[in-house]
Amino acid sequence: MSVHRARASAIATVAGAALFALALGASAARANEPSYGPNTYDRTLDALIAHEDIASRGGWPRVPASVTALKPDAQGPDVVLLKQRLLASGDLPPEAMPGDVYDAAVIAAVKRFQLRHGLSDLGTVGRLTLKALNVPVEIRLNQLTATLERLKSNGFTFTGRYVVVNIPGASVEAVENGIVQRRHLAVVGRPDRPSPVLQASITSVNLNPYWTVPTSIVKADIIPKMRKEPDFVAKSNMKLLGAENKEIDPATVNWTSLNAPYFTVRQDPGPLNALGQLKIDMPNSEAVYLHDTPKKNLFRNDVRFNSSGCARVEGVRDLAAWLLEGTEWTVPAIEAEIAKGERKNIALKKAVPVAWVYLTGWQGADGLAQFRDDIYELDTPQGIVTSTIVARKPKARAAITQPPARPLSIPVAPGTAAPAAPLPAKTASN
Repeated sequence: MSVHRARASAIATVAGAALFALALGASAARANEPSYGPNTYDRTLDALIAHEDIASRGGWPRVPASVTALKPDAQGPDVVLLKQRLLASGDLPPEAMPGDVYDAAVIAAVKRFQLRHGLSDLGTVGRLTLKALNVPVEIRLNQLTATLERLKSNGFTFTGRYVVVNIPGASVEAVENGIVQRRHLAVVGRPDRPSPVLQASITSVNLNPYWTVPTSIVKADIIPKMRKEPDFVAKSNMKLLGAENKEIDPATVNWTSLNAPYFTVRQDPGPLNALGQLKIDMPNSEAVYLHDTPKKNLFRNDVRFNSSGCARVEGVRDLAAWLLEGTEWTVPAIEAEIAKGERKNIALKKAVPVAWVYLTGWQGADGLAQFRDDIYELDTPQGIVTSTIVARKPKARAAITQPPARPLSIPVAPGTAAPAAPLPAKTASN
């Protein structure tokens, strides 16, 4: 990590006003280039250099909690402190600095700051905005450096079409030829049930899916709820299935003493289904996927870490139609099929790669440095290693049926590491 900072420190001496001009001149509009793509490394390095320069100038001042009471047209010393903070991070232009009025320039600067931190751009300082304002520049430097380390060892190949899930950003992008075609808000795993970093291939779209509840969720959620609400399984449109998928009456189960379920819990398709009415399948060892949700209100929150590992996607039918472009499955066709209430699996003509990444700091093509909370506390040396996409291993060649006449001795270079054992499969859900 020191290599990046050494380069940043060397360049920072010539940065100064030029870097601030670059930051202030960037448009607040979201760029069409993906947050995770071939150019992310270089752009993020630029952001690191700019923030090294800010750090060398003493960083930015803390703002008091009293700024949350400020409204447009307010006046006073708190407005001055807020303006100083926004100036230091390049969100407020220098010409707007004089005066102590919460005017249109301050409102625009606060909105710009909020957009860069994944917050609702209200133009006033709430609890989450205050928290983000008071994160020290040293933490932001660490976030940018962590991103550079992950990208330096990145094993994902950027293809013509791919999907990216940024876990800390709780967002999804559909990318084609280097341009973002669709952006979606997402709900990802909570800290005690985190979403994994991985790469896979999207292979199909499932309409009106069943939800087979992972054993971990049966133990953690369903059994405790059944002890309090004996009709929970029934009112949730779930069934208990035993051997040969024979249905088990929940009333015959001793929920009080049950620890290890001897049955499968399956939720039937319908409006109450935890997967909503559409699932995007991407086979992987972590058993995660993208899906709809009946709890659409979750997308209205700035903090969207409420799932058990999978990613709920706002506007998932639009994403599915994008994946199925070139077929008859437009959004209206998907909606019409869903309305039938029947399960249907639609295979993609060509699998689309998907990457689930962990980026807490990066810079986009619009020149804006973006930051998100390190929700899983992975911006540490060890956390970076475990949250970096590794290159896929090539498929093993077919076994040789006729061995050579005599054994071959193949030297191994000193220090060559043996391949790491694959991680055990995990279960996750909505």
